Amino acid sequence: MEHLLTLLAIAFAVSAVGWLYFIYFFSIGYGFSISALALATAVIFWDVMTLPAALLLVVLFIYGLRLALYLLIRERKSASYKKILYQPENTTKKPIFVMLMIWISCALLYVGQISPVTFYLNNLAEGAAVSDLWAWIGAVVATMGVVIEIVADQQKSAAKRVDAHRFVETGLYRIVRCPNYFGEVLMWTGSFIICIGACCDIWQWVVAILGYIGIVYVMFSGARRLELRQMETYGAMPEFQEYAKRTPLILPFVPIYSVARHTWLKG
Repeated sequence: MEHLLTLLAIAFAVSAVGWLYFIYFFSIGYGFSISALALATAVIFWDVMTLPAALLLVVLFIYGLRLALYLLIRERKSASYKKILYQPENTTKKPIFVMLMIWISCALLYVGQISPVTFYLNNLAEGAAVSDLWAWIGAVVATMGVVIEIVADQQKSAAKRVDAHRFVETGLYRIVRCPNYFGEVLMWTGSFIICIGACCDIWQWVVAILGYIGIVYVMFSGARRLELRQMETYGAMPEFQEYAKRTPLILPFVPIYSVARHTWLKG
């Protein structure tokens, strides 16, 4: 428990960047928090570190750092992203209580997300018979998720260089409309899988499950926002309408083509 409190303190410290600008709680604060938590977990449990746990922590560290730096660069160079980032609903000053609740929620979520590998290493240090097999499966699945996300971002950038005003339907975007979100869901699914062989007790399962459900909700919420923006931008194009009807939104081969009407996903 004390290790989890240490990680929570780190999450609070790093995500506090959101006090500079509200949206940073969820963007660069998120990326840097995941990197910091992965690094802190490696330091805390260095003496009992295993190869699959090390692989997962490296993947999470790279993911978080890449995301935060990508968003910082995008904010500086992309006019369209600035327009989204600084829209009125984001720039309106929030009450202190609301900011405080968001800060607390984000810190708790980030710790919950990374908790499976923490529980695996903590229980190993306490002599539990944890399973390296499930740790390897989780680490490999998480790695696949990050690779998918990186490839999707590169494919989108390449397509936009060819035609900045057309929606992307090439590469991974032929299979799913939000492959980067799918990659992140896959990464956190891999992280969560480690719990299966980590000899977790009930409260550890509760923390891990809440963290996993939380980030999946965030991904679907993000996909909904993207869907609404795309409909606003490309909705008048018959070819986009056809693309949206035949291509799942976030999960490949799962026939979920729209979540726009699900207002409970509004984040």
